[in-house]
Amino acid sequence: MLTGISTRAAVLATALGFAAVPAGAETLKLAHFVPTTHILTASVVEPFVNAVSAATNGDLQIQVFPSGELGAGPGEQYVRALNGIADIVWSVTGYTSTQFERTMIAELPGVFDGQNGAEVLHGALADHLAVEFPGTHPLALWTAEPNILIMRNREIRSPEDLRGLRIRVAGAFPAMIVEALGGTAVQMPAAEGYNALQNGLIDGTLTGASAVADFRFGEVADYFILGPDLGHVGFYLTMSQASYDALSPEHQAAIDDASGLALANSGEAGWNAHADETIAALRADPNENVIDLRPEEIAAFDAITVQLRDDVVAEMDGRGIDASATLAAMQSASQ
Repeated sequence: MLTGISTRAAVLATALGFAAVPAGAETLKLAHFVPTTHILTASVVEPFVNAVSAATNGDLQIQVFPSGELGAGPGEQYVRALNGIADIVWSVTGYTSTQFERTMIAELPGVFDGQNGAEVLHGALADHLAVEFPGTHPLALWTAEPNILIMRNREIRSPEDLRGLRIRVAGAFPAMIVEALGGTAVQMPAAEGYNALQNGLIDGTLTGASAVADFRFGEVADYFILGPDLGHVGFYLTMSQASYDALSPEHQAAIDDASGLALANSGEAGWNAHADETIAALRADPNENVIDLRPEEIAAFDAITVQLRDDVVAEMDGRGIDASATLAAMQSASQ
């Protein structure tokens, strides 16, 4: 079993959240729910915090509260920005799926190729997605690496192999993917997946490979299925609009310059690099089974999942949500 993987984030375990804030500096609170060793720190939090401080000569500081220090529930992150508990929050869009229906289109199979989820999200942000961020000022949107199936003790080579199996997912759209493939979706935060796999409450989880290292899934799973287009996990970093409006124009400019597509691309690159390292470590571990599906096996999955994308978009259009236009904007941005 894989017991741990060294990452660049490990050297950042001296918590940013406990750094001293210079006397007289204006301070913003950034809340998230993962430990400081998570790739979020190296790829998003640290670049953002340092860039804002440098641009303002230390007059605007961002104090980071990791590991749920300002509230443990991942699903309540957005509300913390609205009620003033935090000024800036990071979370997974799927944890509040009903709020982010348009934004989560980027998480569906067949929306983009390669590692450009940040581009598709920011390409659609102003005209289609901003409406899903009421009361906040979005700073960065991106996706993780492609989802894989992480299975407790089952080798999966066809949709039929998933029939009746309980698969943990992060939100409504991944749940639709699992159900379309014949499995039973179980929605829960990634941090709860370890115990659920260990105790047999679930048979597997659908998420990016980076989560294997971040949440120690290699200790409780034996099979890792790669190849089919199973979508992506999406993330957001957003700031209370009231907090943003209260800043001076100079400090607002510092926030703007340190965020946006460049920060989102940094996050996405970090996740993808971490996933590549994780998969390489899994392949090198004789106790783990990395299954690369053959083209004909992948095609059987993709025929179902890409059709699901079209069905989801059509259903949303039927409810008056501009899903087709959002998808078109995303795909245009990915080209």
